[in-house]
Amino acid sequence: MVSSLLKKLFGSRNDRLLKQYGKLVERINALESQTAALTDEQLAARTQEFKQRYQNGETLDDLLPEAFAVVREGGKRALGMRHFDVQLLGGIVLHSGRIAEMRTGEGKTLVATLPTYLNALAGKGVHVVTVNDYLATRDAAWMGRLYRFLGLSIGVVVSQQDNDEKKAAYQADITYGTNNEFGFDYLRDNMEYQVQDRRQRDLFFAVVDEVDSILIDEARTPLIISGQAEDHTEMYIRMNAVPPLLTRMASEPKTNEPEPEGDFWVDEKGNQLFLSEAGHEKAEEILERQGLLPPGESLYEPRHISLMHHLMAALRAHNLFHRDQHYVVQDGEVVIVDEFTGRLMVGRRWSDGLHQAVEAKEGAKIQNENQTLASITFQNYFRMYNKLSGMTGTADTEAFEFQEIYRLETIIMPTNRPMVRKDQNDQVFKTVQEKYNAILEDIRDCQQRNQPVLVGTTSIENSELLSDMLTNAKLKHEVLNAKQHAREAEIVAEAGKPGRITIATNMAGRGTDIVLGGSVEKQIDLIRANDALTEDAKEAQIATVRAEWKPLNDVVKQAGGLRIIGTERHESRRIDNQLRGRAGRQGDPGSSRFYLSLEDPLMRIFAGDRVRGIMERLKLPEGEPIEAGMVSRSIETAQRKVEGRNFDIRKQLLEYDDVSNEQRKVIYAQRNEVLEAASISDMVSNLRVAAFTDVFRSYVPENSVEEQWDIAGLEKVLELEWQTPMPLASIVDAEPNLTDEDLLERVVQTANDSYRSKVALVGDEMWAQFERSIMLQSIDTHWREHLSSLDHLRQGIHLRGYAQKNPKQEYKREAYELFSGMLDRIRNEVVKVLMTVRVQSPEQVEQAEDMAQPQVQNVQYHHSDYDEAMAAAEAATDRSDEDTVRNLVPKVGRNDPCPCGSGKKYKQCHGKLE
Repeated sequence: MVSSLLKKLFGSRNDRLLKQYGKLVERINALESQTAALTDEQLAARTQEFKQRYQNGETLDDLLPEAFAVVREGGKRALGMRHFDVQLLGGIVLHSGRIAEMRTGEGKTLVATLPTYLNALAGKGVHVVTVNDYLATRDAAWMGRLYRFLGLSIGVVVSQQDNDEKKAAYQADITYGTNNEFGFDYLRDNMEYQVQDRRQRDLFFAVVDEVDSILIDEARTPLIISGQAEDHTEMYIRMNAVPPLLTRMASEPKTNEPEPEGDFWVDEKGNQLFLSEAGHEKAEEILERQGLLPPGESLYEPRHISLMHHLMAALRAHNLFHRDQHYVVQDGEVVIVDEFTGRLMVGRRWSDGLHQAVEAKEGAKIQNENQTLASITFQNYFRMYNKLSGMTGTADTEAFEFQEIYRLETIIMPTNRPMVRKDQNDQVFKTVQEKYNAILEDIRDCQQRNQPVLVGTTSIENSELLSDMLTNAKLKHEVLNAKQHAREAEIVAEAGKPGRITIATNMAGRGTDIVLGGSVEKQIDLIRANDALTEDAKEAQIATVRAEWKPLNDVVKQAGGLRIIGTERHESRRIDNQLRGRAGRQGDPGSSRFYLSLEDPLMRIFAGDRVRGIMERLKLPEGEPIEAGMVSRSIETAQRKVEGRNFDIRKQLLEYDDVSNEQRKVIYAQRNEVLEAASISDMVSNLRVAAFTDVFRSYVPENSVEEQWDIAGLEKVLELEWQTPMPLASIVDAEPNLTDEDLLERVVQTANDSYRSKVALVGDEMWAQFERSIMLQSIDTHWREHLSSLDHLRQGIHLRGYAQKNPKQEYKREAYELFSGMLDRIRNEVVKVLMTVRVQSPEQVEQAEDMAQPQVQNVQYHHSDYDEAMAAAEAATDRSDEDTVRNLVPKVGRNDPCPCGSGKKYKQCHGKLE
């Protein structure tokens, strides 16, 4: 009550900020007449002037009014579009590093040009992020006319692009691209072995279009660059036969109630699947029959953990992931459908073997599992920008999450013209059939009155079901879903024509307005691009096209504008609002209504019992819907629950990823230092001192007496493992007053001398390249293994909760220990490889090859030292069996030096032969 009173007196923070920014808009408007008086050349020259003033110490905020006035004037001349005052307001909000919520049709694409131009003056590169390659390419070509007119360079980053093109695009003043490509390029840059191969500059400023789709909807999906792992194709095919033999329970088991019949149940709220006790036994029987599980053994034995993993993946593929809803099958390949935009996500794959399980279910070619090489979430990628901003039609419902995770404040922008769309209450029916009958009647009524209709569905399956019903009813229509991806722009352009019916699977991120009477912009663009016509002829043709469009526009307006019909509520209110937002653009008339049934997933899981109780109390006849504000509010409450749960999931994901993110920053910073340094010899020298100090201290503890020293053990390990022989026993005997510190200094000095002698043989320049290469390879190899370890740690860490421990704290502690261990291993491996590598002259190499040649022909792979070891083994037994002889050779670890003395690891030398 107090807060609402204060709001009335002083206005909300949103109102106060808009009022403050309104004064800036007045200053921009005051400059319009003098900016309009400039010639094209003078207008373009202002860009260089602004850049110089920025270099001289003026801030971007100081330049804002003049820069925005220049962009507005440039827009009029290059695009034939003048920025409205509310668009200037939106530009100021974006420049201030906030989110601008602008209704559909308010011209977000044009708004982005204002902060983009202003921040590009700093010369550090501005990224404009869109949801797909089509929009990135379209917006770059469209708005590029304005940027080039004002003297700025522009680049586009899309998938499957040549590396040189990408580098050029990132060097431009302004770079358009998709969130996926920006993120993947960041990961790729941190896997390169040459500085000149990297693509991106430092992350300075980004404007994110459809910010809710990118930073909220896709935040749960990390970007992963992966390589091929082990092949388990046969396992997926055999395991695919198991799920059909298990029975799903009718409902979830409840405490203190008899367990329903069946082998597993599905938790629809949590999108999880659980085997019952009986289900485990049955699964074990089936797996035994198939020869996958040895008789009498349990699925829960440690050695069968992968079997359990494959079983759960197969069950989830059969019961939680449905064709034409979660994925489609194209050309024998399973392609994921984005649940928020309805678009195909070509190249994306589910992890943890789920994609392979779905491929087995659909009989598609099963691709190999992947091993993670590099990974980052969108949450952590976008938080690396110095300044981030975004725009969308629907951000207010997620304002808390934007503030909590990204520190981004959401500002709701006023519309250029008053909104006159009528949003009617939801109608709730008992059955799906009753609902679809009502939708059919509504569509038929609209078509008879020449009113265009946009019908929104939540899945491809539902859109095709509705399409079949309209075909049977002889109602001509278009379907816009992932299967019609190529014709998207054409379908949307025609969707506003009188009596036109369009069925769409989610309208989020479509990036194209539905114009009442149909869009004429494409025709106008073709006329403008026709060089055979004079300017006067072009203008005459454009005027004719607009004149033909005007009567159609009037017919649609008189019929009530665009009609929006929702066939069910989405889990997120934002997606519903995005569908509604397609009508009522720029003061156009329009109306919307959602039709629901008690059988819809959202209603069934969250609000079904309550609404069903109301229906039964009212004794509604068959086919009669419930329509009341109370019901709509009840549905919104259900949506809020789902949004809250999804937010918790994303926040938890972020808390875990923050741990690996901090480690990622350390590793990538270290890697970049190695890559960019002219020489890393000082770095290697420090690593060498630390490695030899550790080895020394494990045999000669600090502050210990001489009786505790293991000099013989230290001598042996220095010679065998580090190729640094030293007569330590003789030194200690000869100098009784020698302290452990003095002895350590001698060991480090000997190691340094040995190292320098190798460098002298090769030359500083060539050795520096070798050092860099070894360092980068070691970092990359161990980082990959570390990512895999973190994945395994995370999968089971929640079980610590049963021991009254906080899983997140446990994860942080163990991840830190793993990371410390990894850094030690990197250091030791780099030093060991550089100390033990054998430098040979070309003559020695040639001689060694000549000696090896006859042995290769006789298939006898050995060195002289290895011969002695084999001879000793043969002398110890009369049997000549090859396997027996091999077993009598002393056991050598895979990463230990090969006994032959080659200086290589055993696994890379004679270990290969085994």
